[in-house]
Amino acid sequence: MRAAASAVLWTAVVQLASIAGLFRPRVLADCGGGGAGGGVGGVAGLAALAGEDTGAARLSPPALVPKRIYKSNGYLRVTCNGGLNQMRAGICDMVTIARHLNLTLVVPELDKRSFWADPSDFGDIFDVDHFINSLRDELMIVKELPLKLQLRTKKRLYSMPPVSWSNETYYLKRILPLAKKHKVIHFEKSDARLANNGLPIQLQTLRCRVNFQALRFTPQIEALGRKLISTLQRSGQFVVLHLRYEMDMLSFSGCTHGCSSKETEELTRMRYAYPWWKEKEIDSVVKRLQGLCPLTPEEITLVLEALGFTKDTLIYIASGEIYGGERRLAALRAAYPKIVKKEKILSPDELRPFQNHSTQMAALDYMVSLASDIFIPSYDGNMARVVEGHRRYMQVHRSNAYSPISSE
Repeated sequence: MRAAASAVLWTAVVQLASIAGLFRPRVLADCGGGGAGGGVGGVAGLAALAGEDTGAARLSPPALVPKRIYKSNGYLRVTCNGGLNQMRAGICDMVTIARHLNLTLVVPELDKRSFWADPSDFGDIFDVDHFINSLRDELMIVKELPLKLQLRTKKRLYSMPPVSWSNETYYLKRILPLAKKHKVIHFEKSDARLANNGLPIQLQTLRCRVNFQALRFTPQIEALGRKLISTLQRSGQFVVLHLRYEMDMLSFSGCTHGCSSKETEELTRMRYAYPWWKEKEIDSVVKRLQGLCPLTPEEITLVLEALGFTKDTLIYIASGEIYGGERRLAALRAAYPKIVKKEKILSPDELRPFQNHSTQMAALDYMVSLASDIFIPSYDGNMARVVEGHRRYMQVHRSNAYSPISSE
C-alpha cells in the first residue's frame, strides 16, 4: 500500500514539476512598468488585482500612441476556437500575423460552437476600444469590415485553417498572396497556428504585448474579479488550485482513471457526439503512463500534503464543474476544509450576468489566479501556461529588473 501511494505521489510531483514557476509571490501595487497597455499588466492593473482603490488605479487613460501608417494588404478575419486561454493565445498570434503581413485585423470572433456553447462576443470579455487603441502603433484593427466588403463576403469568403505551428515564412509566401488576391481572408481556427520558437524577436515581443497589455477584461469582469480577490485577501494568503477535472477535459483526453464504468461510458459517448474531435478510441492507461492526463482530485490532495500545505490553508478552486461532483472532492475537502469557489464567495445576483457564459466565468478565475500567493495547476494546459507566463511578467515588472515588453 505504501509503495503504491509513493508511486502515485512521485508521478504527480513529476507532472507538477514540469510546470515551471508554480510558486510565485503575489504581485500587488507599486509595481513598475506596464507601458501604454495599462490593464492587468500595468501599475493600475496590479493595484486593481490587489483590490486596492489607489490613485494609480483611478488615473485617466494614457494618451493614444501614435498611429502606424502603412498600406494595408487586405483584411484578416479570425474565428477563434477553444476555451478562454486557448482563444487568448490565438488572438496574440493573429495580431502578430496581421502585423507581419501588413493586414488590417477585424476584431476576432469567439468560439460559439464547441462544447462550451458560450454565446459571448469579444466585447463581452475584453475591452474592445482598449484593444484597438493600445495596438494602433503596430497595426490597424477595425470592429467590422467596410460595408462594401461585408456585402461581398456574404456571397463569397475565402476561408481556411492555417497550417499549425507555421513560421513567418509560411505566412509571407502562402498567406500574403491569398490576402492580396481576395482582399479578405478568413482563418477558421486560431489555435497553435504560429510557431512558438525560432521567430524574430519583434514578433515574439508583439505577442507578449498583446497578451499582457492589450487584452484587458471588460470593466464588469474586472470589477467583480477585484471583489473576489479582495474578499480572499481579507482572510490572509491563499492558494489557487486550477483543478482541471471537468467533463470535457476527461472526455476529450480519454483520461478515465478513477471513474466508474458508467462514467467511462458517458465520457466516451460524449467524445463520439462531437464530430470535430478526431481521436475517438483512446487508451486511458497509455495516456496516463505518458503523463498526458490531469491529476485526479485525490492525487492533487496527496501532492498538496507532500508539499507541506497545512489543513488551515485557504484554497480557491479555479475550474468549472468537477466531474463526479462532491464525491470526487471528498478527499480534498477532508484534508483542506477551507476550500472555496467563486460561487461560494459571490451572491447569485452578482453571478447571474455571467451564468451560462463559461468564458466570462473563466475570466474571473484568471484574475484570481494572477493575484494569488501561490498558483498550482493540476494539468499543464492552456490555463497553466498562460497564467504562469503572466505571473512571471508581473513579477519582472515588480522588481524593475528587466522588461521584455517594448512598444517600439
